[in-house]
Amino acid sequence: RCEMGIVYQKDKRSGITYAYESKAVWIKELKQSRATRRLIGRLDEETGEIIPTDGRCRKRSPSYDPKEEALSSEYPEAIEECHEEIKRLRKENATLRKRLAKLERK
Repeated sequence: RCEMGIVYQKDKRSGITYAYESKAVWIKELKQSRATRRLIGRLDEETGEIIPTDGRCRKRSPSYDPKEEALSSEYPEAIEECHEEIKRLRKENATLRKRLAKLERK
């Protein structure tokens, strides 16, 4: 059984209010509940609307490129292919590291 709700928390440093999806989960072993949160977005103080964000302030980042963000929504298949290639390369990298470690032991 789990209960969900929206929790608002104001960042005292920046003054920004963030909205989180809060979920209460019962842990049988401890016989206690724990709350887990997932960031939904920022709260627009004027309209009360929640503006989705990933929590990394990408729009303020010096490397932020709005064209790149637009491309990601236009070409989801290409992005998915890139993610699959990254997974494959990481797996290959791990295998090669293991082989290298074995060779260094000899």
